[in-house]
Amino acid sequence: MIRVAVVDDHPAMRAGLASVLHTEPEIVFAGESDGQPEHVWPMLNIVRPDLVLLDYHLPHSDGLQICYRIKREIQAPKVLLFTAYASPTLALPATLAHADGMLPKGAGARELFESIRQVSNGARLLPPITAAVLDDGYACLHEDDRALVAMLLDGASEREIGRTLDLPVRDVGHAVRRILSALQLEIPARRSG
Repeated sequence: MIRVAVVDDHPAMRAGLASVLHTEPEIVFAGESDGQPEHVWPMLNIVRPDLVLLDYHLPHSDGLQICYRIKREIQAPKVLLFTAYASPTLALPATLAHADGMLPKGAGARELFESIRQVSNGARLLPPITAAVLDDGYACLHEDDRALVAMLLDGASEREIGRTLDLPVRDVGHAVRRILSALQLEIPARRSG
């Protein structure tokens, strides 16, 4: 059984995903959160999911920061970004946040189930980081952060980066969070009414 938790700010999306997940054998809807930090962490600590379906764009918090924090846990669940903003541009920050995959919200139920299974089995479902995406990302960053990003993309751990740059690991973590904030996609404001 794959225990799945959903983090999304839309109640209708959470309810719809719960209904869809209940129809698939071997996948269990384990819990949900609206994405507010005071709700996310207690839910994850109680239900201990195998996989988190995480919205990228949360109005009260940052989906990439939540992903990064989840993945720093000792027994971290897999994280599948489930977002209306899935695009190759999101590949760089999603990779730096240690997301295991990304899926557009417009995906059908079969694709959702298959993605959950693949990510659960260790597959990484992120678009490749092209030279153009990397160049655009580097343009948003301070020169010192570019070296850190390059080391992360080469597979260096934060501990290894800390040793190489002569920084405490916590400072490397702060730098990654700063980089994730700098690489956020510009999301158009929602229209009211």
